[in-house]
Amino acid sequence: MNRKTMDQKKAELLQDPAFRQAYEEREAAYAVALAAITARKNAGLTQAEVADRMHTTQSAVARLESGKSVPTLPTLEKFARATGARLRVSFEPTC
Repeated sequence: MNRKTMDQKKAELLQDPAFRQAYEEREAAYAVALAAITARKNAGLTQAEVADRMHTTQSAVARLESGKSVPTLPTLEKFARATGARLRVSFEPTC
């Protein structure tokens, strides 16, 4: 069976202009979600533990980690403190 790697499948899907546009619109949100998940796991914490430290609910942390919501900067700062991380925001050239 010919199995494609994730990178190969992604490259194939990005050939479709509609998919590419949708992907690019959500790319930053998914990058934030992945960074949040990584920070939480590196801290050895559950979503519930992070939520407790942030004085919020586990479902709020789950939404942040899903990439489907757009967290505010203060929320990201609270998340960073709760996980013992430092928030860093950057802009990278697209070219």
